[in-house]
Order: sequence, then C-alpha cells, then structure tokens
Amino acid sequence: MNKVMINLRWFLILSVLILVSTVMIAPQAAFSQTQFLHKMFGQPMAKDFELPDLDGNKVKLSDFKGKVVLVNFWATWCPPCRAEIPSMQRAWNILKDKDVMLLAIHVGGNEDRIWTFLTDFGVEFPVLLDANSKVSRSWPMMGLPVSFVIDPEGRIALQAIGGREWDNEKLIEQILALQK
Repeated sequence: MNKVMINLRWFLILSVLILVSTVMIAPQAAFSQTQFLHKMFGQPMAKDFELPDLDGNKVKLSDFKGKVVLVNFWATWCPPCRAEIPSMQRAWNILKDKDVMLLAIHVGGNEDRIWTFLTDFGVEFPVLLDANSKVSRSWPMMGLPVSFVIDPEGRIALQAIGGREWDNEKLIEQILALQK
C-alpha cells in the first residue's frame, strides 16, 4: 500500500510537470510558427470576386490588379479571427502607405454585429460581406481565419492558415517583397 501511494504521488508530480511545461512552451512555439506566411503551392491565379463593402459599394479583386493584395477571410464568431483584427489594423496603417491593399472578407453573419465589432476595434481597412459564403467556398479555404497574399500578377503567392500578428516585421517584409 505504501509503495502504491509513493508511485501515485510521483505519477501526479510528473503529470503536473508535463502539464505546466506544455502550457508554458506550446504557446511560444505556436506564436513563433504563426509569424510566417507560407508559399502557396503552384501559385494559382486568385479567383476574382465582386462583393459589397459595408457601405454597399461593389468591390472586385480584379480592381487591384498590379498591386499586392492581402485577402483575409474571417467571421465575428471566430475567436482567432477576433484576436487578429487589432494587429490587422496596425498592419493596414503600415501597408496602405506602401501601396498594398487589404481586403477582409466577412463570411456569413449579421451585418449589425459586424458593424459593432469593427467599431469597437477602430477598423479602417476595407471589409467586404460574403453573406451567402459563395466567394469563400470558391477559394482554397480550410477553416477561419485564412489569408492569402496575391501578387501583382493576380496569383496567390502566400497563405496563412490560422491567426497571425499581422504587424509582425517578418510578415510585413514577406508581403512587401512581392511588390515589383
């Protein structure tokens, strides 16, 4: 009985140590890994779309041919999407002066909720509405958030699956490197 208690005690101690190390190390590893954009295999042409912005104006991806365009698919109900929006605004403050367009496409959802959310975060970059998810279904998405960086020729050059700190210097450098 005594030996069982000692073994149980060591088991619990080791379990706690493993849990603590996982909690301490995993977020750092995930954070550093998410600071990169990955090359898109084959660099396919980006599918053109036309979506309304929050004011009802029609915006087409092809309107920005010749520019680098960051296309981000997100939703207000998505926690990682919500988490990356403030850094996306900071990135927009940098990129807009460097002739890079950012288009955030809200997938589905309630327009009133979107307005409230964006107002709370002081979002100034263009937000488009894909109310029926038709556009998002035509892109190579695997969940939300997902982002694609389109080169000046209209090819998907880079992608990011999951949230990012968009104002990270490495990400900004990768995006700007696509300019001609």
